[in-house]
Amino acid sequence: MSRIRVGIDAQLARGTPTGIGEYLAGLIAALRERDEFEIVALDAPGFDPWRFDRRVVWDQVMLPLAARRARLDLLHCAAGTLPLIAPVPIVATVHDIAWHRVQQHVRAYARAYFGRFALARYRRARRIVVDSNFSRDELLELGGIDPARVVAVFPGVSADFGAVERRPDAAPFALVVGTVERRKNLEIVIRALAGAPELRVIVAGPATPYREFCESIIRGTGASGRVEFRGYVSRGELLDLYARAAFVALPSRYEGFGYPAAQALCAGVPLLAAATSSLPEVVGDAAPLLSPDDVAAWAAAFRTLLDDRDAAEARAGTVRAAANSRFAWRSAAAAISREYARALVDD
Repeated sequence: MSRIRVGIDAQLARGTPTGIGEYLAGLIAALRERDEFEIVALDAPGFDPWRFDRRVVWDQVMLPLAARRARLDLLHCAAGTLPLIAPVPIVATVHDIAWHRVQQHVRAYARAYFGRFALARYRRARRIVVDSNFSRDELLELGGIDPARVVAVFPGVSADFGAVERRPDAAPFALVVGTVERRKNLEIVIRALAGAPELRVIVAGPATPYREFCESIIRGTGASGRVEFRGYVSRGELLDLYARAAFVALPSRYEGFGYPAAQALCAGVPLLAAATSSLPEVVGDAAPLLSPDDVAAWAAAFRTLLDDRDAAEARAGTVRAAANSRFAWRSAAAAISREYARALVDD
């Protein structure tokens, strides 16, 4: 008897993948290790989806055709967008609903596609996986979705973060990982630098026009030369930055999960995170949580970490093993496999 074939939309792991690409790569590998379903990664190697029109072509034309050709039993749309018409039942992963909450500054057509259009598709999915209970509550608040069809499953963190060997630089720097966009709130870290004159900041992630705003704050606060924008970095460079950073800062106002926080905990890196959205759920009591608007609190937290770096390292080391267990891909894959089985019997 042939195994059930599950196709996973893996296109956003192409090009310069960010958090969703990390999710796709980890999930596909973990599901294949379980060997419970036949996992088919659906992608087009030469097609770059990182432009709006190409993303729509992939979602609405190329993905359904690939699903049909693959003779699937189930399609997992794991990148947050779904086709209008699909040849088989769908499981969806909804990473967050930022397009409904904090993306009002982007073009109207993008808000419509990733917001209202996507929500209508979610309502037709057999099962929905979200990255946190916060995201589950946010999605259900929009209405029209049966809560019994929505389950929160923490994504896993790749084992190479758990294997990072810490060697913090003598000249300390804070690491900020993620797209340089307004909801990530990089400005709070820049403003807090005044309280820690020995500290630098390295930002690893693609830029948006928000970077220009941050650069104006750098000039206005006298922090010129202390903030380095690296842009998208290779995997090896990212792991090296986690190994060398004095701490990771995640001041974001809105996160459906917050990969940099989970990665820092798994890598044994001291962490400072905002007390907003999913981050209290993800971080728990493993690291300090701060208001995203309180510059003085962030400056004081910088000072505390830098004044006793050994203590900060020791604290991060004590929570590391638990974090690697909590954010294990094998656990996430087991939970998502159960959702596949449920989707196949739902009607």
